[in-house]
Amino acid sequence: MRALLVEDDAEIAADIAQALMGAGFLVEKAADGEAAWFAGDTEDFDVAILDLGLPKLDGLSVLKRWRASGRSFPVLVLSARSAWTEKVDGIEAGADDYLGKPFELGELTARVRALVRRAGGYAAPVLTVGRLTLDTRRMSVAVDGAAHRVSPLEYRMLDYLAHQPGRVVSAGELAEHLHGAETAVDANAIEALIARVRRKIGADIIETRRGFGYALSET
Repeated sequence: MRALLVEDDAEIAADIAQALMGAGFLVEKAADGEAAWFAGDTEDFDVAILDLGLPKLDGLSVLKRWRASGRSFPVLVLSARSAWTEKVDGIEAGADDYLGKPFELGELTARVRALVRRAGGYAAPVLTVGRLTLDTRRMSVAVDGAAHRVSPLEYRMLDYLAHQPGRVVSAGELAEHLHGAETAVDANAIEALIARVRRKIGADIIETRRGFGYALSET
């Protein structure tokens, strides 16, 4: 999963990024409102963590611009202020959740995971697609109830596919959400990753749609 972290305090941003990476997210950072608006408007993210007090362009304006241009990824708003009127403004601008500073990193990661789950149509932290089960809290994988060990990258790939129910995901899209838009990863590398995961959890768990991409089997 690809997360956009918008925070101008370098120390706070580093702590949040570390926590999110530990929860299986690929984190890309922006330190001011203009950079955040451009990144969110031109690239695809699964979730954004957005501080309101930003230089160059405030967070609320960034959020309004994203929503006005049709960007629908879930957004968790962070703010040092806790006035209920500010929360209402954020929600009306298109925020999906609100967390006041200071906060516990464990709560932040739990809220971010919940936003991504809900965006993918899941209410509970355990995702089931066909014979595959992912526990997003433990980052664990099971097939027919039997646990399988996978690498962090392999887990992130399965997690992304699981959050795209009924949709075929291209190799290019997988590469972007696993490695970021700035990293060049060709289709052969994604095919090799898919092949490695199939050897671990079963050849029929991930389907290949020739010319289109990959999807998890729903049977």
